Amino acid sequence: MALEHDFFGLLESGPDGSVFWSETVDLGDQSVAVDLTAPDQEDVSQDALDAAAAIVASIEEIDRRARIAMLGEVDNRASEVTEYILMQQNQLGDDLDDLLVDVSGDAAVDIIRSMQLTSVTILADEHGGSDPFAVFEYALDPDSTDDVLLVNLLGDGEIQSVTSAD
Repeated sequence: MALEHDFFGLLESGPDGSVFWSETVDLGDQSVAVDLTAPDQEDVSQDALDAAAAIVASIEEIDRRARIAMLGEVDNRASEVTEYILMQQNQLGDDLDDLLVDVSGDAAVDIIRSMQLTSVTILADEHGGSDPFAVFEYALDPDSTDDVLLVNLLGDGEIQSVTSAD
């Protein structure tokens, strides 16, 4: 069986009924891997595919809102964003400046501004539920796959939470 959608085209299902779509999307001067996945095509609605298409089409705006959400957590000493920033400062030391795109003097702002959106995963079967529908993965150093922040979105594109990969 297969699903068809105006944006994604024909989504074939695997022998186990799973659905997968992958594309690379340009965001400024970087490329972002975007994956849509669901373990069972029966759990994927047209509304879910429409919501997924809207997220892919507005990736730049969601990226902007995700960074604002990260900045909003900087004042909370217990937030995972603050822990991530402190960890990057401790691990990188003087080498941190080499990864920053702009140095304003505010380390938290500079780190969040310099992070790269490395991937977007859309969990099409989670549309309308309480679990994340889409996950935007950010890293200061894209080669360091363990040190990432995840921005979780609901099906309507609203930011649900910012967490670390732990």
